[in-house]
Amino acid sequence: MVVLAKGELEQIALPAAVQKAAPPLADVPEVDLGGGACRADAARAVVAACEGHGFFKVTGHGVPAGLLARVEAAAAAFFAMAQPEKEAAAAAAAPPGSPFGYGSKRIGCNGDLGWVEYLLLGVAAAAAAPLPAHGEASPSPSYGSFRDILNEYVVAVRAMMWEVLKLMAEGLGLKEKDALVRLVSHEESDSVLRVNHYPPHPELKQQGHGRLTGFGEHTDPQIISVLRSNYSSGLEISLRDGSWASVPPDRKSFFVNVGDVLQVLTNGRFRSVRHRVMVSSPRPRVSVIFFAGPPPRERLAPLPWLVAEDGGRRRYREFTWREYKASAYRTKLAENRLCHFETEAD
Repeated sequence: MVVLAKGELEQIALPAAVQKAAPPLADVPEVDLGGGACRADAARAVVAACEGHGFFKVTGHGVPAGLLARVEAAAAAFFAMAQPEKEAAAAAAAPPGSPFGYGSKRIGCNGDLGWVEYLLLGVAAAAAAPLPAHGEASPSPSYGSFRDILNEYVVAVRAMMWEVLKLMAEGLGLKEKDALVRLVSHEESDSVLRVNHYPPHPELKQQGHGRLTGFGEHTDPQIISVLRSNYSSGLEISLRDGSWASVPPDRKSFFVNVGDVLQVLTNGRFRSVRHRVMVSSPRPRVSVIFFAGPPPRERLAPLPWLVAEDGGRRRYREFTWREYKASAYRTKLAENRLCHFETEAD
């Protein structure tokens, strides 16, 4: 957990705003889980999206609109609290010595900075209350209510995510249809919930133009991540040619990112999408991201069926999630983490 001393927040210098215009809008693939397409078509659409952008929009997801509205309102109320109150309230969510809790501007431990404040919470895989409190009760009743809403949210999003992973397995032709789901539904699965708040920057509001890094470019190390945001823009993805494209906000839908581990499991067939958030809107952006990871001791390697499809070439060596996670968290955001786990071409 990052805890800032009084006045320290204002003293952290960020890179200067850039004056370049936002990139063009991305043509984001869409997958309807609501029965608008037959299951086989939906599975093919998921695979095509993962092979292309490594990123797609999910509609017909079944998560109640009322729940999404309550999460958004509760997040806005939490981040509107005074700095000491946020730090004290979130401390109840973080076991001593853990990376969880409230943080601001500093992203990770390797010098990355962004115009963002966030709440990072560990998720218990099989618990009825996936976000349990730690230690004494929160000093803020409003945070306790926020945690209860997030617990309800995690249960709903997790069910939707499992359905997406089943469609991936079906679309890939895997014999074990639960090959991906079992990795994120195990009682020791290592998943995380992150709530990000990107407030309008005073300098940009005054100038009326410019863009500032909210969260620098990176890939997600886990299997997949499921994102939902409010009405504000800012999310951008890197396309295969290296150019950037803006993702139009859609508060009614979810967005799914392919993570590094899924790229490994599919032997490079799926693409772990590089993405970032740029701050330019006069309105705050709030996003909630569920990162689905495997158990720490899980041994990860390209799935045999997909290695056979690739002529027998295994593009990544075997490793545990604990090993990869430790390696990833020693690097800066923009670095290519997977290059350390690639095998040499024959």
